[in-house]
Amino acid sequence: MRIIAIEKIKVIVPARADAVNSPEVRDPMHMLGMEGKPAWQVQFDEIWKYLYRVETDEGLEGWGESYRGVNPKVVDGIIAGLVGKDPMKMNLRALPIAWSREYDGFEAAIFDLVGKKLGVPAYQLLGGAFREWVDVDYWTGRRSAADAVRKATEAHRRGFKGIKFKCNLEDDVAAWAERIRAECGPAFRLVLDSNTRFERPAEVMRFSRRLEAAGNVECLEDPVPRWNLGWYRLLREKTSIPIALHVALPYIELGQMIQDAIRAIQLEAVDYFNFNCGIANFVRLSDIAEAAGIPCWHGSEVDLGVLEASYVHACAAARNCTLRSDIFGELIREDDLIVELLEIQDGRVRVPQEPGLGVEVDLKAVEKYRIP
Repeated sequence: MRIIAIEKIKVIVPARADAVNSPEVRDPMHMLGMEGKPAWQVQFDEIWKYLYRVETDEGLEGWGESYRGVNPKVVDGIIAGLVGKDPMKMNLRALPIAWSREYDGFEAAIFDLVGKKLGVPAYQLLGGAFREWVDVDYWTGRRSAADAVRKATEAHRRGFKGIKFKCNLEDDVAAWAERIRAECGPAFRLVLDSNTRFERPAEVMRFSRRLEAAGNVECLEDPVPRWNLGWYRLLREKTSIPIALHVALPYIELGQMIQDAIRAIQLEAVDYFNFNCGIANFVRLSDIAEAAGIPCWHGSEVDLGVLEASYVHACAAARNCTLRSDIFGELIREDDLIVELLEIQDGRVRVPQEPGLGVEVDLKAVEKYRIP
């Protein structure tokens, strides 16, 4: 089997109304610089991404999906290097592609192709599945206090066991936690992701006692700047609330790498990990965390159906992925661009059982959201 062509399809799929921030909150979430604009200036659903259709000489097609705002020149170079190659002769843990933010979208397409060729779900290519359903959280952006309670209640009513909020020091997160506990009960859990904007441990300690008393905070994710893992360790010593580090390999230009997890383990700086990366690297990072006795979950860039399907397979194959993952694109975006949505019930997503990634791209929807 040889690749004879790869088509890249550029799309923008907006978020649903009321899915992200409160109307009075302007908080763009794209962490990288974009077309000359600095970080945190562009909202994620304003940025295009690619779908990849990989065709072979045997008539099989594999589909991949890029992260948002990848480098078109790098994409074209990868396409040129893959055409003519046989996916069955590739090592799926180290594809013949230079490591970059662009790697993971093509990896998904290759796993889809090889799974279809062998007639097995993608998780079988990783050694098999540990679970048939993957726990997931509800998600939203930054909210006013009343809106935070409303969104949490919405999630609780739909059967989710928890919700992740974006936040910073302007937000009274302790009040959120207290009011949500009153509405949803102590078993409904909150992940507070400040994207390092709590600034210093002293700032966190101003409200940590109230959060501890509320008793419904699952963890503080990336609470302070991640370059100072000593602060993460200090927070672990000062509060009973678990501390989580987000290791996002697509942020290679920010210096994030697999070794970040090893450093955090060596410094005893974290209780949990959020790993955001491609299929093989997620299992690799999960294995590292498991050896240290630290559970993890799968992160996200609020992606579409093809990439999220690849996340579900990776979660199924990672024994240590026991925390609720960030797989919720279909709840946030207007369309997931796949014919049948990933099946989510009571805060769990079903692992696709069909060959490859197990999802079919909705070509009519792709045309609707396609841009030049």
